Amino acid sequence: MKIGLRIFLGYFLIVALAALLLTRVFLAEVKPGVRQAMEDSLVDSANVLAELAADDFLAGRIDDGRFADRIRALGSRDLGAEIWGFGKRTAQYRVYVTDAQGIVVFDSSGRDLGKDYSRWNDVYLTLRGRYGARSSPENPHDPDSTVMHVAAPIHDADGHIVGSLTVAKPNRTIAPFIARSQSVVRRWGLLLMGVALGVGVVAAWWLSRQVQGLQRYARAVTAGERATPPRASGEFRALGEALETMRTRLEGKQYVEQYVHTLTHEMKSPLAAIRGSAELLEDGSADDAPPMADADRARFAANIRRQSERLAQMIDKLLALAAVEHRQHLEDPQSLALDDLLAEAVEMARPCLERAGVTCRMEVEPSLPAVRGDAFLLRQAVVNLIENAADFAPRGTEVEVAAKRDGEGVRIEVRDRGPGIPGYALDRVFERFYSLARPDGGSRSSGLGLSFVAEVAALHLGRATLANREDGGAVASLRLPV
Repeated sequence: MKIGLRIFLGYFLIVALAALLLTRVFLAEVKPGVRQAMEDSLVDSANVLAELAADDFLAGRIDDGRFADRIRALGSRDLGAEIWGFGKRTAQYRVYVTDAQGIVVFDSSGRDLGKDYSRWNDVYLTLRGRYGARSSPENPHDPDSTVMHVAAPIHDADGHIVGSLTVAKPNRTIAPFIARSQSVVRRWGLLLMGVALGVGVVAAWWLSRQVQGLQRYARAVTAGERATPPRASGEFRALGEALETMRTRLEGKQYVEQYVHTLTHEMKSPLAAIRGSAELLEDGSADDAPPMADADRARFAANIRRQSERLAQMIDKLLALAAVEHRQHLEDPQSLALDDLLAEAVEMARPCLERAGVTCRMEVEPSLPAVRGDAFLLRQAVVNLIENAADFAPRGTEVEVAAKRDGEGVRIEVRDRGPGIPGYALDRVFERFYSLARPDGGSRSSGLGLSFVAEVAALHLGRATLANREDGGAVASLRLPV
């Protein structure tokens, strides 16, 4: 089954279930919603009529007074109303009044005068000061014959409840409104479902077209053909560009060329120094050559050792950097206490600090939260920052290693009192193989240490920066999330 058809069928299933659920919910809510509105109007009507009937009720003429005459006259009135397309000619209210014992003393229909209604909820609850209402069928065998009754209390001059007035109205009077509302809900539901399905067809066709274009491109690349990413938009365009980039990287042209070219250039200088020192040592050991001083011989040998160590260091750091660059995420992050990690890093960098003639001071903010990450990588990154600071710090000065809170994360800082970073180099210090001359005229580094730090920071979802201090020197920062 093609992906377009699968997308469409899945979309159709979701839309159909959602439409069915919403339609059933709306239809189920129409009837109670309309009845609630009718009950609200009956509450108002019952209380208004209870106030109007109070005088006749207290005077003992509730069944033959002016109130009774007006209620009975309502039955012969032609209302002539038009309510949202439905005509209404006669009032369909039934009004009855009971005394404090629940005996009917007035009934607009004239059928239950003198009967005991004290057990009906509308009368029973109202006479006890509560809200009284009920919905009862007129015919026990006809569920559609229910009538809604809402009662209101009649008070005497002292505020005591002396009777109740009930307004009753058949629920079938609102049946046309319910049926029409349900019909409208069904009609619009079907229309919306049809529109949603149309949108689904277009969306499925578009998605299928985009995926098929990427599929044809991938097949062409696999076959070794010359191919360009398909024309697409949005995420599919980004995916096509990512595939093109991946193909270029996998072919190894740009990646290998960059590394080999730069590495070859960087290796020329130490190799030339090693070769020159070796030639001088060979010339000095020839039979016809004047004897070489021990100091010169030691100097040339030391130069060979230093340049060899530089080459070895460059290769080791390049391998470490390549290993970090190809990791997509941390495989087994652990909770790390920064004070212990920084102390270990300072101890590992101690030989470099002693050779440079600088001391190291560590400041860790109290109650600093732990970070999750790879202890080896983070420790090596901090060591690289300390060794880089030691290379530029003047002899007799101090390198500061600090850790503190920084918003929702922590910041590790390594500060020195060296000459700082030239403006032209601020944006390039984290590039591979980019290195600055040392203040004492020493040879440049491999230019891979800060690149390693940047990659480790990115792998931990953090960020590495290097900037100048206002009072002289430089500060390298490694920000990590908590």
